[in-house]
Amino acid sequence: MMIRAPGANPTGRADRPKQVYEQLRDLIVHGRLAPGSRLVETDIAKRFVVSRTPVRGALQRLQQEGYILDSPSMRQSRPTVAPLTLEDARELFSIVGELEGLAGRAAAALPQAKRSSLAKELIAINQDFRKAAAVPRPNHNRLFDLDERFHRRYVEVAAGPRLLALHQAVKPQAERYERLYVSFLSNEIQISAREHEAIINAIEVGKPTAAHGAVQTNWHNAAERLGRVIKRAGERGRW
Repeated sequence: MMIRAPGANPTGRADRPKQVYEQLRDLIVHGRLAPGSRLVETDIAKRFVVSRTPVRGALQRLQQEGYILDSPSMRQSRPTVAPLTLEDARELFSIVGELEGLAGRAAAALPQAKRSSLAKELIAINQDFRKAAAVPRPNHNRLFDLDERFHRRYVEVAAGPRLLALHQAVKPQAERYERLYVSFLSNEIQISAREHEAIINAIEVGKPTAAHGAVQTNWHNAAERLGRVIKRAGERGRW
């Protein structure tokens, strides 16, 4: 099993469980550790040049957050990267929709000057999102990055520290699905962009309830769009 953190020096030392956790999580989110892949403590420790103790701590945290599953055998646990399933995607998108809906509500309750400034940023990002989808061969990584930037912007501006912490823990799990299946969704980007407009409008005019609902609608519809793709393309990593 080849494990290397994106952009990291393969001989660099990860001295803390948090570093091992973050690097493993990035590999899972970016699909470099495929759904269903087995994770062996000794292999990871060797690749990251650490003892097994921080690796064990990182794997426990990743299991608690749903990135990996433990399949115990008669003698030992056999942690594997969590599969990508329709049921899991729907749950994750629903949770993210709730969290970001709260951020949208808070954004719409900001003072008028801050709302206007945020709305201008969101409009610009959404316009780039539309343009990126309109070319004959869309760059799927760019589409993903622009969509992420759109949602991240109002969350960063308006969410409190607890909401941010919850969002940062859950959102990357949804990102696994978005990154893997985005190429199948490029034909529906314009629909998503229109849903973004509803979010922008509610924030700009200062309607918290409408902003909350618009964000939830966007994520609910995204889950439906993704669900159709998963049914067509198949789940990944299920035993």
